[in-house]
Amino acid sequence: MELDDCDRGENDMTIDDTARAGGLAALVKSRTDEAHRAAESSSFMADLLDGALPEAAYVELEAQSWFIYRALEAGGRTLAGNALVDPFLDDALLRLEGLERDLEHHLGAQWRSLIAMLPATERYVERIAEVVATWPAGFVAHHYLRYLGDLSGGQIIRTKMSRTYGYETDGVRFYIFDAIAKPKPYKDGYRAKMDALPIDGAESERFIAEVADAFRLNRDLFADLGGRFARSGAAV
Repeated sequence: MELDDCDRGENDMTIDDTARAGGLAALVKSRTDEAHRAAESSSFMADLLDGALPEAAYVELEAQSWFIYRALEAGGRTLAGNALVDPFLDDALLRLEGLERDLEHHLGAQWRSLIAMLPATERYVERIAEVVATWPAGFVAHHYLRYLGDLSGGQIIRTKMSRTYGYETDGVRFYIFDAIAKPKPYKDGYRAKMDALPIDGAESERFIAEVADAFRLNRDLFADLGGRFARSGAAV
């Protein structure tokens, strides 16, 4: 999840005002700030980053992420060729292979038989499937939140997990973007593509609401995970 600081005091700006100030990407960042902070301040993530949870908690986070990225990347293949979606599809972003290698490292060759979706993950995957089937711009909203998050706050998670559990490469491949040498210019380019999306008015509002909903889906997942792992280090 993206952990960049957001400018405050812009929530009253209209779509047209913010477009002149910085475009759709800036508007999305400002208008979803509250939902973003609610997700990133979850007790589960705080405890995980503090090194206060067992390694199994991180493994479970990767397992649930695998279901999410399986849906997201299948959706990208389905929508390949769509004029609105195509500019955002880039093999350099794909995370599923890294997650699979991590899960094999954590759980062994039979890892697929050892994981199952939590209820919040099921809702998340269902929503991705819905937007893939009915609303390409909604797919972009989820694509934006996940992949720019991986390139931002995901790098903090990678560093913390490496220090806490002793990973070098195996175990944190999910967060390693070998094909993106400089994340900041890449993210800037991605946001420029968002600004160029052929949506405005009510459709922009709908897009912003979808990003906020995606943050809530993440928050719900962290709540489910927090219900399974206590700060003491014991699984619930």
